[in-house]
Amino acid sequence: MIKFLDLEKINNRFRKDFDEKIKEILDSGWYLLGKNVESFEQNFADYCGTKYCVGVGNGLDALTLIIKAYGFKEGDEIIVPANTYIATILAITYNGCTPVLVEPDINTYNIDPDLIEEKITDKTRAIMPVHLYGQAVEMDKIWDLAKKYNLKIIEDSAQAHGAIYQGKRTGNLGDASGFSFYPGKNLGCIGDGGCVTTNDKELADKIRAIRNYGSNIKYHNIYQGVNSRLDEIHAAVLNVKLPYLDEDNQRRREIAEYYLSNIKNDKIIMRKSYSDKANVWHVFPVRTDNRDEFQQYLKDNDIQTLIHYPIPPHKQECYKELNKLSLPVTEEIHKTIISIPISPVMTDNEVQKVVEIVNKY
Repeated sequence: MIKFLDLEKINNRFRKDFDEKIKEILDSGWYLLGKNVESFEQNFADYCGTKYCVGVGNGLDALTLIIKAYGFKEGDEIIVPANTYIATILAITYNGCTPVLVEPDINTYNIDPDLIEEKITDKTRAIMPVHLYGQAVEMDKIWDLAKKYNLKIIEDSAQAHGAIYQGKRTGNLGDASGFSFYPGKNLGCIGDGGCVTTNDKELADKIRAIRNYGSNIKYHNIYQGVNSRLDEIHAAVLNVKLPYLDEDNQRRREIAEYYLSNIKNDKIIMRKSYSDKANVWHVFPVRTDNRDEFQQYLKDNDIQTLIHYPIPPHKQECYKELNKLSLPVTEEIHKTIISIPISPVMTDNEVQKVVEIVNKY
């Protein structure tokens, strides 16, 4: 079986270093907000090109805390792609804000910048571009709109660690960005983890306090905060893996390029990538009209797949107020999309087998 993502194989490359770091943490007796978190926050800020990084519990919390820290009010609107993962929408509604869904570009699956301005109202406070599936959003028009209407840009960078747009990495393309370090991400820890990156010191300091019960000094609470802290073990794991992220991303690009050049099947539609460095190929999504049949065919041929994502946010039961929206591009994507294996530990033989099997479908 060619696994969709072989996490055991990915992490075994670092097992010796993990063991040493975890033993060191256990021996220290300091498990939260210690030197490993501090070190990772500095290292990841340097990597992204930002001044600040704040480690939090997960990617959803990262986005939620950014919105909370900005102090948006109930009913304030945040523009967001309609085909994103549910967490992006949850972060908005958790804060009492209103998600305004914008259709994606059918070729890139990222938000269509040409459709944003018509959705801006006097209640709009931010645009939340999602670098979906690993490809950075084309930001030029979004930057222009944010400046024109005095809006914040909150990046959802959960799937795009290391992607580069016009010389800057994701996480440094807006006012603030949320990252996830879920184990399956390009940079993943061994549990849940996340962070916020920003160049805004006031925002970073506020999120640092909010993540820790609203406190900078123990038992002195200046905000109504939460408990959302990246722990020492996950930070240590991320510190071990971070120096290899660019190398891993490059391997993903090589596999993606092989797929793009060698998959020749009229039944399979592949994503368009406008720039090599802008895409770190968190997943390799394709579309096909008979998705269930195609998925079963690959399973029968020992190729594991996943669907990202079968149900769009506006059709979820938890958002009944959005169920009546008509978003045909989003719905077409969610009805036909399926992700085939891609990871830095795939062998050339495995990649070639995937192509061979897909082409025979």
